[in-house]
Amino acid sequence: MEQEASASTKDTRVVSIDALRGFDMFWIMGADTLAAKLVALVPASVAGISTAWVAGLGDQFEHADWEGFRFYDLIFPLFMFLVGCSIPFSLGKLGQDKGRMHWRIVRRTLLLVFMGLIYNGIQNFDWAQLRWMGVLQRIGIGYGIAALLAVHLSTRGLLVVWLAILLGYWGILSWVPVPGGIAGDLSPAGNLSGYLDRTLLPGRILEKYYGYGDNEGLLSTIPAVATVLLGVGAGRWLQGPATHLQKASGLMAVGALLVIAGNQWGNYFPVIKNLWTSSFVLVAGGWSLMLLSLFYGVIDGLGFKRWAWIWVVIGANAITIYMLQRIVPFSSISKFFLQGIANVAGENGSIILLGGALGCKCLLLAWLYNKRIFLRL
Repeated sequence: MEQEASASTKDTRVVSIDALRGFDMFWIMGADTLAAKLVALVPASVAGISTAWVAGLGDQFEHADWEGFRFYDLIFPLFMFLVGCSIPFSLGKLGQDKGRMHWRIVRRTLLLVFMGLIYNGIQNFDWAQLRWMGVLQRIGIGYGIAALLAVHLSTRGLLVVWLAILLGYWGILSWVPVPGGIAGDLSPAGNLSGYLDRTLLPGRILEKYYGYGDNEGLLSTIPAVATVLLGVGAGRWLQGPATHLQKASGLMAVGALLVIAGNQWGNYFPVIKNLWTSSFVLVAGGWSLMLLSLFYGVIDGLGFKRWAWIWVVIGANAITIYMLQRIVPFSSISKFFLQGIANVAGENGSIILLGGALGCKCLLLAWLYNKRIFLRL
């Protein structure tokens, strides 16, 4: 089976998209928790030199409480962005056959949404406790809408839609109040997106997703489409005739401008991941573009690919490992082999076990990659 989300142009594979997807997925696989625990081991000072900055580094592996932006807030929008990057390549393989394009888009969208529901436990038939929205559902919906737009619109048309989504979402959250509330209330309890989730979504609103709405909810999925569309634009740019240097430089320049613009807009429309605010789209999209610029410049531009092998391995089966984490007891496997070493390590035993679970996942993905076994949607 072929991983069609991977990107290729003619005979030259854009390895950087696979690698960046793998880098992104690496943190979702458990590297975030492992890194945070390792950072916590650093003493307050070393040889009389303060290391207080390390504590701030540890904070980057946690989501911002509400407003603001940290490294871990980039993980999901980066994946959405990369979904968009792959769209021009995967649909380009079908030539001009829009019928086949439409069928592929609908099929992938439905499969992703269904896999998301399986991940959330729809097979248990406990509708009252089921979370209907989720990561895979948002990926599927974002992909489906963005891909259909990409089939029928030019890059200029996509830009118009992208701007309309960002400005329209800003207007809705700023000027439409919830019943009994005030317009522009972006607090966890008072925002319009959360109100619509509580009112319209069946099943359960989980406390860990800020309790008043779903952080992959209904209204906030609209600006998430804009994140995918930004990826579509980046993918088309990489397909173009520019040199490697021009492509990498263009991605970096636009990314930096978006980060600046998003932070400035954040003074009026705060950067909030749970609501996927328009300013958040710009900041996350800007960082995504700059990361893609670095990966593309080093891997595809300079040809330094070996260092990124593990990222490519993970990126080629990103959805596979995301689902398997829900099914396969990697933590139990790690304990079976490493519990003795963890006991000897004492308080640091959890680091051994976390590293073991992460290693199991990487070994499985390496085996799948070497056997050329990939999930096809």
